[in-house]
Amino acid sequence: MEALTQHEEQLMQVFWKLEKALVRDVLNEIPEPKPPYTTLASNIKQLEKKGYLDHRTFGNIHEYFPLVSQEDYRKKSFNNLIKNYFDGSVQKVLSFMVKEKGISEKEISELKKMIDEYGNPKKT
Repeated sequence: MEALTQHEEQLMQVFWKLEKALVRDVLNEIPEPKPPYTTLASNIKQLEKKGYLDHRTFGNIHEYFPLVSQEDYRKKSFNNLIKNYFDGSVQKVLSFMVKEKGISEKEISELKKMIDEYGNPKKT
């Protein structure tokens, strides 16, 4: 999966929300200042070249839809973040979150529960 620019990620957010869309539908979802229609169409074509979108043709109209799910992209992005900024260590990620983001005692308790549940699945 090729990396996306911040702008391309924003466009993909629109496609994940709408599930399928024409260029004008995407343009309607983008906040101001809106890019020119032709620029947006070029950006969408780039997403298609990168393998994130495909399209169906109806006459001379293209309806685009995501090929990569938001969940798959989220997993890949998060794994890259851990690898590139935390030396692949989940412990370093959690340590950063506790120190820098001020995770509450309640959130820490909930994380501990999740770790216990996933680390020790119940046997049936």
